[in-house]
Amino acid sequence: MTACPGDQKAVIDATMTTSAVAECAGVSRTFGSGATAVRAVREVNCRIPACARIAVTGPSGSGKSTLLHLIAGLDAPTAGSVRWPALHDSGPGRPMGIGVVFQGPSLLPSLDVAENVALPLLFAGQAEHTAMGNVRAVLDLVGIGELAAKLPDELSGGQSQRVAIARALAARPRLILADEPTGKLDHHTADRVITVLLDTAITIGAAVIVSTHDPVVAARLPDHWVMRDGHLKTCPADRGAT
Repeated sequence: MTACPGDQKAVIDATMTTSAVAECAGVSRTFGSGATAVRAVREVNCRIPACARIAVTGPSGSGKSTLLHLIAGLDAPTAGSVRWPALHDSGPGRPMGIGVVFQGPSLLPSLDVAENVALPLLFAGQAEHTAMGNVRAVLDLVGIGELAAKLPDELSGGQSQRVAIARALAARPRLILADEPTGKLDHHTADRVITVLLDTAITIGAAVIVSTHDPVVAARLPDHWVMRDGHLKTCPADRGAT
């Protein structure tokens, strides 16, 4: 991974789009108060273009997951603001158009693959027949259409993570945030999962941010963010990486 020189503010060039899918302005997140307070994210400024392909690296506890949760709208900053201009956000709270993939697939064991993927669509108010049509399409998109009737305990680790990706992509989000999506997979399976994620993002036209400890995974994305002690630095990766 290319080293990031200096202590520059993290401002992503928006030349790929006139409207970013997300922006952070002076964003900080502190947990607790007083002497025991933990400042997980410190005064982050960033702009995420609509076609972004960004790897977020850094040691454990550096603030990677917290930053992704803030960008996703799953958590609220204690200072600063997060906006989603291209997602037509109309106020506080999480906007539509964001898909999140976590380190563990978090599939409900009593539901089959199709039902797990359909769940967020049904919660969003889609009619069941419409949701299941979308589920079949996204399962085919990530290459696991034949697993629709399988239960989670019948799947391999890589298959389970593909289901988690399908669930995040079912609503065709404009921004995909993947938090250590390959952390529990072997290198070969991790490479296949990242390929599925990136190829699918191209198909649906989504921006992608992946947090990872794996330099091989990070090298698959052309831009890098580095988190250290809650601070964010950025630099372009080698453009030869694919």
